[in-house]
Amino acid sequence: MTRLAIIGGTGLTELDGLEITHREVVSSPYGEPSGPVIHGRLFGTDVIFMARHGHGHTIPPHEVNYRANLWALRKVGVEQVLAVAAVGGIRADMQPGGVAIPDQIVDYTWGREHTFFEGELDAVTHIDFTEPYCPTLRARLLAAADAAGVEVARGGVYAATQGPRLETAAEINRLEREGCDMVGMTGMPEAALARELGLSYACCAVIANFAAGRGDQDIHADIEAHLSAALERARALMAELLKNGA
Repeated sequence: MTRLAIIGGTGLTELDGLEITHREVVSSPYGEPSGPVIHGRLFGTDVIFMARHGHGHTIPPHEVNYRANLWALRKVGVEQVLAVAAVGGIRADMQPGGVAIPDQIVDYTWGREHTFFEGELDAVTHIDFTEPYCPTLRARLLAAADAAGVEVARGGVYAATQGPRLETAAEINRLEREGCDMVGMTGMPEAALARELGLSYACCAVIANFAAGRGDQDIHADIEAHLSAALERARALMAELLKNGA
């Protein structure tokens, strides 16, 4: 059976209902991962979990060791990765409390260790990143959402920004002009590193707030009001995905 890992983002530092069998500390050539690799069963299916920001949510997005995290997951036999990530909605239908399954990404980050292909190489490698998310895993997520009765935005462009600060209203206007529908801080280089390692990778974006200049209340208040509802929808989707085996 294909081994699935869930990477939890903001608000998902642990998985409710996960029957933990053991925690595995995995060292990598790229430094230490965000935390141990957690093995367990969720909705009757073996699954692996990692908290992207650490157990206590102490690692900011620009300091996450994405290379170590992905390398550690592959080391323990993971083949598919479902990345849960909080985002702000830019497009009008990206409503707080909802869920989106993006199909494209634009990288606005800088200074992050973003590739395994560096140093003394046998050959230069250019991955094909035309479709940054695995179409097969995306299709399974969409089918799970339908079966669970969870309404999702079926696609969209994820803008990956540097953080840790939130964006200005003018920056969000620019992102919208450039075709972005949602904004987050952890989508890259995570997606590209997964592709470099040959992992099937897709994102379940939980829409925690309106992006800067789009809502009528303070962004932090928006997050407090809507993140839990978005996570509940993501959990329902994951339950449906996993209950028949990953």
